[in-house]
Amino acid sequence: MSTAPSPAAVTDRRRPLADRLPVLSQLRRSVGLQRGMLVTGLVITAVFVLTAALAPWIAPYGFAQRSVDGQDFGTLQAPNAVNLLGTTVSGFDVLSRTIWGAQTALLAIVCAIAFSIFLGVLVGLLGGYFGGWLDRILVVLADAIYAFPSLLLAIVMSIVISQGQSTLWGGILASAIAITVVFVPQYFRVVRSEVVRVKAEPFVESAQVIGVPTSRILLRHVLRNSTRSLPVVITLNASEALLTLAGLGFLGFGIEATAAAEWGYDLNRAVSDVTSGIWWTAIPPGIAIVLVVLGITLVGESLNDLSDPRLRTRRRVGRSRTKGAFA
Repeated sequence: MSTAPSPAAVTDRRRPLADRLPVLSQLRRSVGLQRGMLVTGLVITAVFVLTAALAPWIAPYGFAQRSVDGQDFGTLQAPNAVNLLGTTVSGFDVLSRTIWGAQTALLAIVCAIAFSIFLGVLVGLLGGYFGGWLDRILVVLADAIYAFPSLLLAIVMSIVISQGQSTLWGGILASAIAITVVFVPQYFRVVRSEVVRVKAEPFVESAQVIGVPTSRILLRHVLRNSTRSLPVVITLNASEALLTLAGLGFLGFGIEATAAAEWGYDLNRAVSDVTSGIWWTAIPPGIAIVLVVLGITLVGESLNDLSDPRLRTRRRVGRSRTKGAFA
């Protein structure tokens, strides 16, 4: 027995690709200040991603390099021709560690978001569709995780996972998994609420009546219609993941300097320098954290506003009134 595609599905296929992609569709709908915020966030985020991807070619030195041509950099050297942003208390080049730190931050964010999406979407899909005791247990677990301060929970999980190891991938995976534990309840709640709504739709009930396998219903019908708000959650959580990673590093639970460059760890080492009037060890990693968080937050908040029908209605009403006033 064949079922005809719904009019909404046919209309969605006829829409241009740019109107169906998550970020491009919102960019095309944005106007005025909203578009300026979104474009600014996208530019900052793109620069961050490119810096992370091209770090081996952009950075003048390695993240743990202390000398060049047999000459040591020295410790706490002011900005000069060899070290454009000076050196740290450990003798590392500040500019190089700031650039390499973007790579560490991007890897941690990607791993944390990927783990969170996989687990959060899976448990949200199962809990929302099947309900019953499974859903109640998952809701209780999510509420229990919410009861703990996120950074404290990340610290505990980082200690349990890393076991004192501070290698690059070991530290990144430990930080990513620790961040995942904090973020999974958010994805679970978002997906679960959408699944509860979608499973009551007529097309899902029709698929159940004609005997479509449960796995196909979950993947083809329910999941595809329950993840529309995930791009907004991902962008908002990406900035939180960076702040959590920096917090772990600042408190001494991050990655050691000889394993990778990490902005939070560098800020921790620069605390004593600031009281001595040495500014160049703290400002570059601090500015990097602020700019990246600002860029990702601008993208997330803009997508959140553009995905809200009430805000879009207000903008359309405002533009129509403005045109009427000048008519």
